Amino acid sequence: MKWYGITGSWRKTSAQVEADVRKTVQEIIERGDGIVTGGALNVDWFATDEALLTDPTAKYIKVCLPVTLERYAAHYRMRADEGAITHEQAEMLIDQLTRLKQANPDALIEHPTNTIIDQTTYFERNSQVVELSDVMVGFQVNGSVGVQDTIDKAAAEGKEVQLKQYTIE
Repeated sequence: MKWYGITGSWRKTSAQVEADVRKTVQEIIERGDGIVTGGALNVDWFATDEALLTDPTAKYIKVCLPVTLERYAAHYRMRADEGAITHEQAEMLIDQLTRLKQANPDALIEHPTNTIIDQTTYFERNSQVVELSDVMVGFQVNGSVGVQDTIDKAAAEGKEVQLKQYTIE
């Protein structure tokens, strides 16, 4: 069994990005391999959603968070209050991660000691996704720095990298 890290842009997406992510995840799980992702909006959300549809037991899913789920939920609700994302997006993500944890507590990998969510802890989370993966699959929109960070880390470790790039206005 191989674990495929799924990394992707959270700010912008399109129907094509979503279709590509879902098709990739479905193929991975149907052949008996698993996915590792970072629990963010858009690409991570699509990947986790498709994985749960294909594998309701969450046996083939690992989601790494930069903090505990409780802190992550509070952070996303705060970001919604600030207008960076919608309240619907925040609650949709929190619900998904809660359902994942209920289906398989080992599938949600929380960081128990981080208390701050910032670029540093997100990039640490990216490192954990790389560490747990045999292959890294990137869905990079508009040259996303976070996706590039993850892809670069995987390449530096000699892991296979598959990268799809998109430009969205």
